[in-house]
Amino acid sequence: MDEENQAKGNPMAMNREESIMFAKKYVEDVLSFFGINVDVYTTAEEDVIELSVPNTYLSNLLIGKNGDTLRSLQFLVRTTLIQKNAELQRVNLDVADYKRRHNDRIAEQAEEWAKQVLESGEPMNLRPMNAAERRVVHKVLADYSQLSSESEGDGRDRHIVLKKIAE
Repeated sequence: MDEENQAKGNPMAMNREESIMFAKKYVEDVLSFFGINVDVYTTAEEDVIELSVPNTYLSNLLIGKNGDTLRSLQFLVRTTLIQKNAELQRVNLDVADYKRRHNDRIAEQAEEWAKQVLESGEPMNLRPMNAAERRVVHKVLADYSQLSSESEGDGRDRHIVLKKIAE
């Protein structure tokens, strides 16, 4: 135990490697309750644990409607890592490449939206999106120096407004 945590009575935090291995085992254990015995592919990029579950006959169940079950499972893993005082606490869980494919579609749509705003010159209010989706759109639009993108609204109504920058 390091002295600071020991003085506070807290157990020693999980280091980076322990955090990754814990998240992997946690997801594999949850999946085993559904009768899914797979090896979860795990990496860490910067401060995010990337967990990838291969395609199985229950992938649709694990993903849920609009990815809701997937996000809930990701939330459980993250919350448990926080409770365990893990060094890495941010988690990105993907099942059968659902998120990757979804983000690719959003990126393609963002390109179309950018072209529309550039042609019309009119601002465009996009549909409400979650933080991960907005991040994908902002990242794509960063390549367009003649456009600005800002998130507006709160909660489930948070959306992006695209505007052409005056020359």
